[in-house]
Amino acid sequence: MQSFTKLEVGNPAPDFAASSTSGQVIRLADLKGKKVVLYFYPKDDTPGCTVEGCGFRDQYQKIKSTGAEIIGVSTDGVDSHKAFTAKYSLPFPLVADVDSKISQLYGAFNEKWKQARRVTFIIDEKGLISKVFDPVKPDVHPKDVLDALKA
Repeated sequence: MQSFTKLEVGNPAPDFAASSTSGQVIRLADLKGKKVVLYFYPKDDTPGCTVEGCGFRDQYQKIKSTGAEIIGVSTDGVDSHKAFTAKYSLPFPLVADVDSKISQLYGAFNEKWKQARRVTFIIDEKGLISKVFDPVKPDVHPKDVLDALKA
């Protein structure tokens, strides 16, 4: 049983600050004025998460061309994220949500498994949620996100 507030289209995206693979602390507030693809996933270097991450890698330039930034979030630590990023040449930052606060803020925390669920939010330039993908199919999801950004 999960207890969380479900975020919907039109809601303000909750701000957060967390360490990332870029070596920087990423703050959502610092990205105001840009579109953000905030995708939550369960675990680095697992089959579905690898398919999804590599899909975002393969669509990265097209997604960037829409004016959007991609940020991946899981409850893995920065070292795990760095290894995952290096292994698959992921060109976007992964955020370490080790205390699961971000996942919980976004209603993306799986209480049973103690990790993030697979859910994605597109956040507009004003910091409002413009699209929610829940549930997500890892193999087609990055293309679905690109299509939504182009729409």
